[in-house]
This record gives sequence, C-alpha cells and structure tokens, in this order.
Amino acid sequence: MRCRDSVIMIKSSGIVIGTHNKNKKKEIRKILNGISLPLLDLEDFDDAPDVIEDGVTFEENAAKKALQLARFCNMCVMADDSGLEIDALDKRPGVFSSRYCGKETGYEEKCLKLFEELNGVPFDKRTARFRCAIALAESEKLHFVVEASCEGLINTELLGKNGFGYDPIFYIPEFKQTMAELGSDVKNRISHRALALNLFKERLMEFMK
Repeated sequence: MRCRDSVIMIKSSGIVIGTHNKNKKKEIRKILNGISLPLLDLEDFDDAPDVIEDGVTFEENAAKKALQLARFCNMCVMADDSGLEIDALDKRPGVFSSRYCGKETGYEEKCLKLFEELNGVPFDKRTARFRCAIALAESEKLHFVVEASCEGLINTELLGKNGFGYDPIFYIPEFKQTMAELGSDVKNRISHRALALNLFKERLMEFMK
C-alpha cells in the first residue's frame, strides 16, 4: 500500500491503541489529545491476540506487536513496549519487565524482588532508566518506531500511589520523588512514555502531511 493510501486510511478509520493496559491507554489518550484522529480501543475487536514479546529490544517488541495486531484488526495500530533497566543488574529486568518473576506476579512483589537483588548496592549506584518504544504499523508495513527514556535511581522503599508498575521505586533526583509520587501533569511531561508519545505525535503529524 502506498504511503498516501496509508494516510487516507488513518484519516478515515483512525488508529487502534494496541494494548489492554488501562493505565497505558489513559496516558496515551491524554497525551495524544488534539491529534484530530479517532483512537480506537483493542477491546473494540473480539478475541484480539496476545502477541508474544520475544524480541531482544523494546523496538523489536513494539514493532512486532504493532504489525501482528494491525493484521488482526485490518487497521493501523500503534503499540508500545516499555520497561525498566537497572545498571547494577546488567540492565535487568529490561524487556522482561512485565514478566519478571512471572507474568502473573504483582508489581509490588516484583519490586521487592529487585530490592533483594540490589541489597548492599549504594543508593548512588542504583542508576536506572525507564525506556519506551512506540511503533505505528499496517498489516504489511511498519511505518516508524520512536523511542525515549527517563533516567533515575532505584529507591530503597516503595513510595507513592499515583503511578503503576515500577513507578513506586523509580526515584527522580530532579524532583526528589518517585514516579508514583509525582502528579499526573508532571509525569505526563517527563516520563519515558510521555516523551515517546510526544515523539510519536510529531512523527505522526509529519507522516500525515
């Protein structure tokens, strides 16, 4: 399909948000507000598949999810992969962030496991980053992938109720708070997903011209 045909399809049908994660969808809709394109939920399509995230990078996983879900939905799909890299743990959990300690394990338990692994590591050596890659694809074509990151440190305790995932242990020195302690306005300005979504928005607007 030619690029111009892709633009026509997006303008007429919109883009499917390729995730079942309610927290992610809320952030995506808030940050992409104003793009003047319909944003559809994956739940609008019956029996959407769970894509196996077996890539070695966040970009690979985002692209794979976007392509497979685009084939299933027969529409343009945006999909992301994100996670936490901890330098003292050789950048683990990385692409396995959501499956760390088992996919069904709650994030509080995942965080406590990371505390165990970081036992004895000084606070200033607990450098880490959240990374996020977002892809836009049709069934047979990957249009683009963007990526962004947010640097911080792994805290020594869980703090904050505003975030999800690993947010309660991700400390941001600039604000002297964890990601989960920040208000949504700040988080939606400095987080890895916010930065990636803003890059995605810029690329999408260029693509639509």
